[in-house]
Amino acid sequence: MTPPDIVARRIGNEAEPIAIIDGFHPDPDALRSHAATAPFEPGRHHYPGLRASLPATYFAAVRPALTRALAGVFNHDGALALLDSSYALVTTPPARLTLPQRLPHVDAVDPRRIALVHYLDPDGGDGTAFYRHRSTGFERLDRARAPIYFEQLDAELRHGGVPAPAYIHGSTPLFERIALVEARYNRAVLYRSALLHSGAIAPDAVLSDDPTRGRLTITAFLAPG
Repeated sequence: MTPPDIVARRIGNEAEPIAIIDGFHPDPDALRSHAATAPFEPGRHHYPGLRASLPATYFAAVRPALTRALAGVFNHDGALALLDSSYALVTTPPARLTLPQRLPHVDAVDPRRIALVHYLDPDGGDGTAFYRHRSTGFERLDRARAPIYFEQLDAELRHGGVPAPAYIHGSTPLFERIALVEARYNRAVLYRSALLHSGAIAPDAVLSDDPTRGRLTITAFLAPG
């Protein structure tokens, strides 16, 4: 079996590291078969779709690639705690998106936390985009930046109007897209949860609740143990 291919990139003015791993899981077809029979339920924390539990063997199978990427790209060779993980399907129609779902977001402001997205659509589908907030210049948030960012964003939305109901797809008056990781079957991307990012959901994306047809991914969040 070909070992996973790990590529490191630095993105934006702040040169934040991300890791792109092709061939992440030894049997992605088995994951799709498992997802096809898994019970999905509405996602939490503004996720615009559905989530389901992973097979118990998932992290044992990807641990070698995950450990290499964390050590080589993020200089982390200690224990990591798994905070959350699941299958994920984007299903919410653009017209029903809440305001937070139309904007880039961060998953946490702790710089030690790492996010994982594992793409499982054989056709490629939609990847992950990273953004800079134009007026503050922020590409990532921390505890000091977060109040400044949210106060400025709130003022911009109150005075300039909220974006139309749609997934953000490319640069906008408020945000500049600084990087795009294209989705490929069995590719994973790792990045700090504090980076401003969004799924790169195309306007014509198939937002099916069928795991064999929709934007099936696995998402996870990790932190130092």
